[in-house]
Amino acid sequence: MPATKIAAKSMKMPELRAKARSLGLRPGRMKKTNLIHAIQTAEGYTPCFARAGGQCSNLACCFLEDCLKIKM
Repeated sequence: MPATKIAAKSMKMPELRAKARSLGLRPGRMKKTNLIHAIQTAEGYTPCFARAGGQCSNLACCFLEDCLKIKM
């Protein structure tokens, strides 16, 4: 069975800030992880970014590529 390729791309801070503002958030000088948690919460998701331990079942998440790179 071939491995599933992740189609999402890594999001840069300007893109994250724009996404946050579109959701009514004020990103200011938030760190990337905190900003992504705020975005996930605003979208109605569990703020799970960087807490998956390298495994995630939500393959549609737009933060997946960055999330799986982080080792906590």
